Order: sequence, then structure tokens, then C-alpha cells
Amino acid sequence: MTRPLILVTNDDGVAADGLAALRAAVEPLGDVWTVAPQAQQSAMSHALTLHKPLRVRELGNQTFALTGTPTDCVFFAIWHLLPRKPDVVVSGINHGPNIGDDVSYSGTVSAALEAAIMGIPGIAFSHLAHKHAPDFRDIAAYAPSITGEVLERGLPPRVYLNVNAPNVPHGQLKGVRVTKLGMRHYDDCIVEARDPRGKPYYWVGGSGFHFEDIPGSDCNAVDEGFVSVTPLLADPTHHEAMGLLKSWNLET
Repeated sequence: MTRPLILVTNDDGVAADGLAALRAAVEPLGDVWTVAPQAQQSAMSHALTLHKPLRVRELGNQTFALTGTPTDCVFFAIWHLLPRKPDVVVSGINHGPNIGDDVSYSGTVSAALEAAIMGIPGIAFSHLAHKHAPDFRDIAAYAPSITGEVLERGLPPRVYLNVNAPNVPHGQLKGVRVTKLGMRHYDDCIVEARDPRGKPYYWVGGSGFHFEDIPGSDCNAVDEGFVSVTPLLADPTHHEAMGLLKSWNLET
């Protein structure tokens, strides 16, 4: 029997500890190939590189570094590199959460989205990890069971999973919750500073963990010490609003 083919990628770069932890976690499940960005590609969302060439470097052990985005990695691996279509694409483990509104920015989540668009089950794993000493052991321990279920049962067409774990001491996760997306907010999202010549420059990036209190949301689950598993859909059409727009007499 042919073993499942598993593609592993991320947005933190091919050398990231979270990528190594995810690969090690899913290796018992199948034939694992890794295609990940050569450098940090966080917050690249669903970007494809169209106006400059991509370069790939083989690192051994079916691992490749690509000079592109997470979406590039999935696209390139499936259309050019892998011996056959993968049975699942797993992305992460991201160093930092991708909950609520984060999913629209996340390269980690967008890699799973690209898989779903291509008709392949995709799973994004993220961890609200400690800034300087991330510990991916607990979220990595859940990766085989979640990935194994997807390999066995599949997912509905164009559905992918977004998995997040809280930053709690090792061994103190409370379990898993199936959730919906919450609403997350950032503080101090633009930081102004001065360069040595006195000219201003700006860093974009939020701090803090603030969210709406929405029961059943991924934000609430992670805040309460649970791993959240959120099913997302590649089709963002708001079907109920179509009737509203038709009432505007836009159609001719």
C-alpha cells in the first residue's frame, strides 16, 4: 500500500523550529516532503510571486528552500516538484497565533488555503508561543491525531483547518475545541522611531492579545487554555447578501 504523501510548509522560513517540530510530528503518518520559504515570509497572506523568478535549493531529506511565499511553496511543490499530488498539506507550526482576523494576513493559513483551492486537504498549525523560548511540544503532539483524522476521513470540498494552541506550560493544555473565527484587535499597530540621521521611520505590528468575547470562538478557546480547530472555507461569498444586492437593481 502506498503511504500518504504529506507536504509540509510554513511562513517562518525553512530553518524555523516550528517547521522542524511539525515535520517530526507527522513523519510517522506518511512520506513527508518539505518545501518552505528560504526566508521569513510572515503576513504575506495569499501572495504569489509573479514578477521575479523563483529559485529552489535542495537541503536533503526531501527538504527544499524556495525564494518565495508560502503560497508559492505549495503551488511550486504540487505543480513541479512532488512525485504526485499530496494527500494533505500541513503548514506551521507558526511562532505566534493566527486567530480571528489574523487569518486574512497569515502566510501560514494561506498555505492551507492554497491546498484547499487545489482540491487537497490543508491544515494550518499555529502557537501563541513565548516570544524568546517557544515550546512547540504540546501543539506538535496534537498534529498527528488531527492530520491522521484528515487523512482517514478527508474534508469537504474547499474546506481547510486552522489550528491554534495557547501559550501554557508544557503538559497543561486543557484539550481541543471546535470553534468559529473570533474578532481580534491590536494595540500600537504603528511604531514610530528615528534613524541616526533624525529621519522618521515606522514599524507595522501589533502588540497585546485583545479580542471580542464571543463564546465558541477560537479567541475564547485559546484564551481559556484549549487548542482551537476552526474549519474555514475557500469560498468567501456572502450568499445572504446576494439577495440584498439584487434588490439594489444593479443587474442589467
